[in-house]
Parts: sequence; C-alpha cells; structure tokens
Amino acid sequence: TPFPDTRMEAWRRTDLRSLAVESFQLADGSKKGLRVPADLLKPVADDPHGGQIILTPRERKVWLKPELAERGVIFTDLRTAEEKHADLLGRVLGSIVRPEEGKFSSLAAAFANTGVFLYVPRGVEVVEPLHALLWAQGAGLAHISNVVVWLEAGASATFIYETASLDENGGQTLHAGNLEMQIGEGATLRFVELQSLGEHVWNFMHERARVERDGNLEWVFGSIGSRVTKNFAELDLVGRGATGKMSGFYFTDHQQHLDYDSQQNHLAPNTTSDLLFKGALVDQSRAVWQGMIYVAPGAVKTDGYQANRNLILSDTARADSIPGLEILTDDVRCTH
Repeated sequence: TPFPDTRMEAWRRTDLRSLAVESFQLADGSKKGLRVPADLLKPVADDPHGGQIILTPRERKVWLKPELAERGVIFTDLRTAEEKHADLLGRVLGSIVRPEEGKFSSLAAAFANTGVFLYVPRGVEVVEPLHALLWAQGAGLAHISNVVVWLEAGASATFIYETASLDENGGQTLHAGNLEMQIGEGATLRFVELQSLGEHVWNFMHERARVERDGNLEWVFGSIGSRVTKNFAELDLVGRGATGKMSGFYFTDHQQHLDYDSQQNHLAPNTTSDLLFKGALVDQSRAVWQGMIYVAPGAVKTDGYQANRNLILSDTARADSIPGLEILTDDVRCTH
C-alpha cells in the first residue's frame, strides 16, 4: 500500500514528509505514559456514566453497570472482546471499514492493540452515557486502535469516545485507528468523539457508520489537539428512512493542521443527512474540510445538506472549505 503523499487527491493538502515513520514502537504493555488527569474521567455532561473504559499504554480498566450487562449489553476493550465475544465482534470488524482503503486503515487492521467494542441487543435502551478514553501518552509510541459499535434493531445508546494526551518533548507520537458503527433498523445512536491529543501527536482515522432502515445517528466531532489530524468520516444511509447528522467543532493554534474528509452517502430512498462543521483558527494553523454528498441511482426523496464555517483570527491562519455534490437520480434536495 503506497504511503500517502500530496500527489493523491485526498492528501493534496496534508503533507506527511515530516512524520518520522521509522521512529515508532507499538504501545503494547509499555511503562511509558503519565497518569490520566482526573478531569478527563468525569462525566462530559451532567448525567453519570453507565459504563467507562480507560485505555493506557500500561493497562485497561473496564466498568459497566451490572443491570446493563444483565440485559445483554457488551461494553469492553478490544482484547477482551476478541477473547470472549469473538463471534459478535467478527460480524462487524473489518466489514464496514475495509483494511485496503488506505495506508492507515491497513495499519489499524493489522496491528490494533487497543480499542473498544460496544454491542446493544435488539430493543435495549441505554439511558446513561457510556464513556471510553484512549490515553495516547508516550513520545515514540504508536497507539493503534479499533472501535466497533453495533446497535441491533430498536436499540439506543449514547457513547462518548475520547483520545487525549499531554504535550511532550522528545519526539512524535502516532495514533492510527479505524471506527466502525452499525446502526440497526429503527435504532438510535448518539456518538460523540473528542480529540485533545498533545501537539506532538500525528493522528489518522478511518471512520464509517452504516445506518439501516429508519435508523438514526447523531455524530459529533470535537477537535482541539494533535500536530496533524487526517480524518476520513463516512455516513452510509443504506435503509429507507435512515437519518444521519454530523456536527463538528475545532479550534487550532500554533502549527496545528486538521484535515477532515467527509462523505454523506445516500444509498436508499427517503434518507436525510445534515452536516455542519465550525472552527476557529489562530497563529499559523490550518484547517481543511472536504465534503461530498453522494446520491445513488434510485435514492429518490433524498434530503442532504452540508456547511463549513470558519473564523480566521490571525493573518497567517488558513482554512479550506471544499463542498461537493454527486447526484445520480431525480426528485432530491441537496444543498451546501
């Protein structure tokens, strides 16, 4: 698989020549890494957690309310899921984000040594939010993750997933991950991903959600950290009446570079998508958002919208907004 460079359209605005690709070792049982700040373990909203997973280079801590476990909910780390729930995990892992999609999706598929598996059975409602934190501390380490979420028909849940670390001197840190979400017929997922990595971290994500008939996904992105982030996020509305909302916020300073590449794929009739990304930039930082609404043949009654708004707070900051539409049927409403 070729290493990405600026000759590739998807990577034209993100240069990886400064990434020290030969300097990393896998964060696998390493003793590196500082204690997780207590503030990161508190509930993001007012509601208490229904479960929490803390992933560090040293250890994995998993907690889930017993009453949720009794109802069949699985909320655990990737290695435990591989050992105890291999059949369920295997039905989703690698089927939504394919390893061959890119260099970093291949890396995550081959070497993932940390991550989360959330499974909510048919008709089960998880009221209290679930929280997971990947603490990607340690200069010179490569944190490779897979996150898999599967809600069966009629299920509902709120899941907050964070990647975070402190700023460090003495080298770069790498994070590469795949995120796969399967939202079943009539299911509802509220998924929040927050990125506050140190400014020495190079962060790469391939993410895709598949929403079945009458399913609903509210997907929130928040990004204030990392040296470089390149994120591929795709919403596949595969069932009639499926709905997806993607909302993002970011703030960049110093030399930070954030690049979000989003896809809203309407693959069935009567589907609705809505995307809004907003950011503020200072110093010499840069943000890139490139989005596409795709409407497949026969996906009539589609309603798709996308917008990106930026506040430039210094003369040397830069933001690129690149919307796109590819519509292969009639009787739709798509705007940006």
